[in-house]
Amino acid sequence: MFLPGQAVVCIDDAFPLGIQALYDQLPKKGNTYHIRDLVPGCDFNANPGEVAVYLTELRNPSNKVGIERGFKAERFAPLDTEETEEEDIFHLDEVLPSPNQKPVRSPELTPIST
Repeated sequence: MFLPGQAVVCIDDAFPLGIQALYDQLPKKGNTYHIRDLVPGCDFNANPGEVAVYLTELRNPSNKVGIERGFKAERFAPLDTEETEEEDIFHLDEVLPSPNQKPVRSPELTPIST
């Protein structure tokens, strides 16, 4: 599967009719993108069991339960390049978290007075 920051190429941009109403941006076959996050997903009919990816270059609106709509992982393939150029590498501090990911906070500790 993929890792956050990994370069991928879209190999399938044949979406069901009407899906454009749910997305602001759709990936295009042959274009290169970077994985922002991977999450458990569901198909167009809400059947679970798929892996969805979020792409760094594309942002889309949230669905009814407040989760950004992702794309089926099978629509993408790892980008095969002989040499990886420096600008194609995302370092961990550059990768944006998924909008669905809650920030990690350290718990506030208060001393017990006796």
